Amino acid sequence: MLRSSDLGAQTQRELEARTSNEASLAERADPRIAPRAPVDRNLPVAIFDSEDIEIPDQTSGDGGTLAVTKRSLDADRDGTPEQIRYFDRTTGLIIRKVSDRDFDGTIDAWQTYSGGLLVERKLDENNDSRVDVWEKYAEDRMTERIIDRDANGREDAFYTYSDGSLNEERHDRNADGHPDLIVEYQDRRKTSSREDRSNNGKIDTWTSYAVVGNREIPAKIERDSDDSGKIDIVEIFDTSSGEPILAKREEDKNGDGETDVTSTYRNGKLYRREIADPDLAPM
Repeated sequence: MLRSSDLGAQTQRELEARTSNEASLAERADPRIAPRAPVDRNLPVAIFDSEDIEIPDQTSGDGGTLAVTKRSLDADRDGTPEQIRYFDRTTGLIIRKVSDRDFDGTIDAWQTYSGGLLVERKLDENNDSRVDVWEKYAEDRMTERIIDRDANGREDAFYTYSDGSLNEERHDRNADGHPDLIVEYQDRRKTSSREDRSNNGKIDTWTSYAVVGNREIPAKIERDSDDSGKIDIVEIFDTSSGEPILAKREEDKNGDGETDVTSTYRNGKLYRREIADPDLAPM
């Protein structure tokens, strides 16, 4: 028969193994497949300290309370629980869970449930006592993930999923509060992107992609090269070889919305140039 200290050590090993397995699986998973909701380990009720309490009802908005059973697990017996699970006393279903995933004595994960299923998770990944990852789930799959990658307190990477697949990601790479790269997907393939290359808060480059074999290759790039708010350069690529080879370039030199210079390429080399207005011909 296991002593309580042995049981605590065994439980801690199981929790650590679970964390390791989840990380390993996440590394091998296709990042364009919506991750499954993390599964709570089905631990024996006997290893938890239980008490019936009232907690604020965060869903009602009227300042009410919920009657819950609070179950605390101190696996390493250091006086600080590694997990606290809250169960609705009426339904018996879990509604909240907080965890110390790295066993350093500080809570770093907060989970919310609806109908016994995980719907939201917040994480402190860098142990600075601030949430830096926000996740939402529906029907056992992630629907949204937001990250503060540089730990400055501002969200800068946004991923949305639908039908089990990634459909959009947005990135704020210069921490100005505006996304400067937006990528869209369909059937787990990149279809288009929008980018602010001049870092002025306005999108200035639009790219469409073609799928050749297993590669996603730029097929068309449109640019607003002078930040005028109008596209003035269009480049079309031949993707048949599996590489983006420039085939055609159209330029609006005077900003009137019409193509002034059309350049045609063969094998990536200039073959012919047509100029609508002789005054725009290069000297």
